[in-house]
Amino acid sequence: MTDTSDTRLADFEQHRRMVFGIAYRMLGSVADAEDLVQDTWLRWSQVASPGGYLARTVTNLALNRLDSAAVRRESYVGPWLPEPLVTEPDATDGVERAETVSLALLVVLESLSPLERAVFVLKEAFGFSYLEIAEALDRTEAACRQVGSRARAHVRARRPRYDAPPELRRRATDEFLAACVGGDLNRMLELLAPDVTSWNDGGGVITAALRPITGAEKVARFILGVLHRLGEGAGARPVLVNGEPGVLVTVNGAVDSVSVLDFAEGPGGEPLISAIRAVRNPEKLAHLA
Repeated sequence: MTDTSDTRLADFEQHRRMVFGIAYRMLGSVADAEDLVQDTWLRWSQVASPGGYLARTVTNLALNRLDSAAVRRESYVGPWLPEPLVTEPDATDGVERAETVSLALLVVLESLSPLERAVFVLKEAFGFSYLEIAEALDRTEAACRQVGSRARAHVRARRPRYDAPPELRRRATDEFLAACVGGDLNRMLELLAPDVTSWNDGGGVITAALRPITGAEKVARFILGVLHRLGEGAGARPVLVNGEPGVLVTVNGAVDSVSVLDFAEGPGGEPLISAIRAVRNPEKLAHLA
């Protein structure tokens, strides 16, 4: 490899986290994001502004990919959830965490138009100016400001209004996991908000609820039923899912599902689980093997 090639590779590696982060936020798929990282590398050349060039390239590749992704999701069986990024709770490497975004926010981003999503990701997640975004998307700066304002208002209206401290979320997640594994229905009901909703993504590949389940008792009994069907070979442990407390379930050592919890503020100020998003589609968990 020549010195020029070495320099190009070093420049690209310096921006790899950004390239992956944009692609993942745009597509919600780890595999597709990695594909676009490679495609962006293939288009890479020495330019005056490496970060801007790479952001522009991967964003436009993602916009093209979203067209086919929208068609696939129209025929998707059951609720669609993004692919989870999983790390250990005690991970000290900041790389993974720097690239993560909550599953709840990714679900909200799905409701934006592709252009709104691109502007929101570039502006809010990576701090590009509207002038830079306009150049990347071949739009006027004024148009991008308008799109960005609309996208930001849409996201703000749909994001959870309660942000429990990380230590409280972790403790509540651990307690809920212990109650599930122990079959303690009463304790599960104490930790669940009355109007909690559970989404289960099996993609028609593996058994999963085809519609969201709402209500504390229904959700709790559904979870206990799933764990019972998995049998004695099932195990569960806490992990970080897109940087937030979550649970990884295995069966005989193989990954079965990844779940992440959202919280609402209880009557006494305590965090109650308001949403559970469980990914069981093995195609979305293949990168965890």
